[in-house]
Amino acid sequence: MRRFRSQPLEVPVDREDVTRADLVFYGVDHSGPSYEARIFLDNPRASADTPRDIEKGYAGSFTVFGHGGCYGDAGHCAPEDRTTDEFDLRPAHPLTPHTRTVTVTDALKRTSGEQVTVNVVAVPRELKETPATTEIPAYERVRLLAYQD
Repeated sequence: MRRFRSQPLEVPVDREDVTRADLVFYGVDHSGPSYEARIFLDNPRASADTPRDIEKGYAGSFTVFGHGGCYGDAGHCAPEDRTTDEFDLRPAHPLTPHTRTVTVTDALKRTSGEQVTVNVVAVPRELKETPATTEIPAYERVRLLAYQD
């Protein structure tokens, strides 16, 4: 299990006026093992054993179907090394980092203050053939989007 903690994020509007709130995770790496990313708001002590209750700050989760490492030739698993131009019709490299969005409206409304901290607990998917690892990939940044009518 690996944990990530964001810098405090500004809550842009009064929580009572929020009709929807999303956390957007950019640059989610999926080159390693598969895992579930459990999201807690303002709970830096959250772990894989923390109940997924809104009272504990649980806001939702997303799963990553990991590639389990690279088994190709040198450069095979390096999307940044791939050359493209405006006439390249190939789809994106299979290991291009993802963007994940999780709706966290109810959990955000239960927090207080002008800022909120996002705590992500990465819980690996253990397989009989593959031992659990603590090398769960991270994300580049997270953004809070709040909407009001």
